[in-house]
Amino acid sequence: MSDETIRLVTIGRILRRRWRLLAVLAVVGALVGYGSSLLFPPSYTTSASVLLPGVWQERELMTQAEIATSSVVIDRAAAALGWKGVDGTQLRDRVSATASDGNIVKVSGTAETPERAQQLSDQMAKQFVAFGARIAGDGTDPGAAQPEALRQMVVQASRRITELADSANPGQTVESVQTRTELAKLRTALEEAVKKLDQVDPASTKAAMVVMGPAARPTGAVAPTRIQLIVGGALLFFLATVIGHLTAARMGRRLRTEPEIAAALGSAFLGTVDVPADLPGHRPEGRGPRARIRRLLGIDVRWDLPVPQASGDEASRRIRFQRVCARLRDRLPSPRRLLVVVPDGDEPARLAAGQLAAEAGGDPSPSSSSRGYPMLRVVGVSVSRPLVPDRDDESGALVVLSAGSWTAAELAGIAGACADAKHEVVGIVLAAPVRARTTQPSDRQGATPALAVGDDARRGSE
Repeated sequence: MSDETIRLVTIGRILRRRWRLLAVLAVVGALVGYGSSLLFPPSYTTSASVLLPGVWQERELMTQAEIATSSVVIDRAAAALGWKGVDGTQLRDRVSATASDGNIVKVSGTAETPERAQQLSDQMAKQFVAFGARIAGDGTDPGAAQPEALRQMVVQASRRITELADSANPGQTVESVQTRTELAKLRTALEEAVKKLDQVDPASTKAAMVVMGPAARPTGAVAPTRIQLIVGGALLFFLATVIGHLTAARMGRRLRTEPEIAAALGSAFLGTVDVPADLPGHRPEGRGPRARIRRLLGIDVRWDLPVPQASGDEASRRIRFQRVCARLRDRLPSPRRLLVVVPDGDEPARLAAGQLAAEAGGDPSPSSSSRGYPMLRVVGVSVSRPLVPDRDDESGALVVLSAGSWTAAELAGIAGACADAKHEVVGIVLAAPVRARTTQPSDRQGATPALAVGDDARRGSE
């Protein structure tokens, strides 16, 4: 796992180098969202309010909300609507009820069209009120008339007691005073009984539920709408692609530092050379539909590599190559021929190897114009199944590669292939892509033979 911190600059690099891929996948996500909207058609929801007069406790309101969505009410609403193929079981998931502090129960219905949603909510509210009236006994239970009749009888008894008290002996005898006192107590007891009867009779104050008008016809679909599914699909695919790139970068095992590469190959690091990143050979070549698609989407080049730094002129870059050749010469006991091993697919390393071969020249003698540099022959090696040519005139191998392109196992495979061919890895050179400055025609003429030598050497190895 890479220890590189995921920073905003990394996300910016993904957006800058993978914007074509991100755009294509966002369009694909939008199409998936559109397809989901076809599989799940939009739905509409509206509510009808039912007022419960009187004083209600919170627990009682919750009970009324449960009654509003009971199976009895739903079955009656389904029978009243008469929708083809729709029964109470199917409507159970489409209705709901909530109670508020103002003694109002809102009955909501969901359907595939605004008209049906309105009809469902109105019918549910109507059936809820009818069922509540039946429970309270409004006009359907014979026993409901008993409290009212008892109240009338109490009123008549109280009136009769008053008449008896007035017709009693107006004298001040003991019997008349006792009679009037007993009649007054009886009238007081009857009045208290009437008050208690009013308090314990909830049907007289809580049964008259009222529907507060028809449900409003919905004007918009319930979320997620088709537009939301399309936008959500595009955003989901976009974020998934970015997270996938970040995860791949975090989990990547490609070696990026010089000590790690040197330890994997088991040799010494000789230096870093600059290769212009804008040369035609920097992008990997490929033919066929797959290669064209990769080039069109911009995934034919690595995105996680840092932005190439600006370099000097051609002369300063040649100095780096010459210094690497001088270090290589100093490491060898005598001038000799070496193989320059380049992993296949590493275009910056291939260009750097060609430049090194051009700088070293073809004559390994100290008196030649190459100043005693070893003669180099460039060979490409497959990373999946590395195979290095057997030892012939060459007596060692120089590995040229770019940082951040290969894992430790892949480099260990190249080192093992060199050992199998009896080639000692005498050094490692890293190729760093840079942004080249505008050069004069004379400079470009001096750089052309170097690249040509690398290409000729590669064709000779094939």
